[in-house]
Amino acid sequence: MWHELVMHGIGGRTVAEAQSRMSYTEFCRWLAYRRKRGSLHPGLRADRGAAMLATLYANAHRKKSDTPLSLYTFLPFEEEPPITLERAMELWH
Repeated sequence: MWHELVMHGIGGRTVAEAQSRMSYTEFCRWLAYRRKRGSLHPGLRADRGAAMLATLYANAHRKKSDTPLSLYTFLPFEEEPPITLERAMELWH
């Protein structure tokens, strides 16, 4: 299932076509790219850009006592990734 989500739309092919024509090495490269850069879907990329602008604006105009807003506040259909150990240690010290 995950490979279907990752491969959907790559190269303008169906999932079945991509699976039959893509090597495992190439699949791993696409997976790494998607993890680093996000979705290839233009609509989702536009949503993310708009959410980033909304986050910057909202945080620039918030009261100092208010908690900063997250990008995911403005992306209601995306789940916030789990916090990394390194980030947790930064926040809790």
